[in-house]
Amino acid sequence: MSQVTITVRGESETRVRAEEAAVRVTVSTDGPARGPVVERAQERAASVQDGLVAHLRSGEVSEWSSARVSVWSDRPWNSEGAQLPLVHHASVELSATFTDAGALSWWLGDVAESDDVQVTAVDWRLARDTRVGVERKVAAAAVQVAVERAAAYAEALGLASVTAVEIADAGLLESRQDAAAPRMMFAKADTGPSFSLQPPELVVSATVEGRFVAE
Repeated sequence: MSQVTITVRGESETRVRAEEAAVRVTVSTDGPARGPVVERAQERAASVQDGLVAHLRSGEVSEWSSARVSVWSDRPWNSEGAQLPLVHHASVELSATFTDAGALSWWLGDVAESDDVQVTAVDWRLARDTRVGVERKVAAAAVQVAVERAAAYAEALGLASVTAVEIADAGLLESRQDAAAPRMMFAKADTGPSFSLQPPELVVSATVEGRFVAE
């Protein structure tokens, strides 16, 4: 046995506390007259925006944005199959990135007091610099696992030297379409209607494939 090709997979993961939350809320109003409906949506959205601006100035929000007012109308039907008078609707979607969990909790409690405001998403994540650094460390650890596995296989075969030929994200050595790069995911998914207001632990994981030659 002069030379053997060894192909292995290496995995690694770590848990990191989330640092910021991307929040989306929607201001929705409706009524029989278009003008008052639009005006009420704009006033309520302006109130929400004022709160975000205050948190931005204090450093508890890193960025925020607001979409334009969407307006539409429809004629609902009652239980007897009769068409009711025209109803006008208006909505505004706002989003913000909170870097302080306490400020997020207070802000959501404030906006949720209005029936016109609905919280549609709270997505926890790592800050960009943290995410890049953690993913790099986890990817390097996954490569080390692949190297150690290849060395173990070579030793079991009675071979002394192991040389790396290829290292790639999972699936790329076989050029599959479902290749998985180093990724970040929640350690625990929230599928209910409520949202976590405390930073959860996020799982950062990486999977690589390596091809080695042992002699």
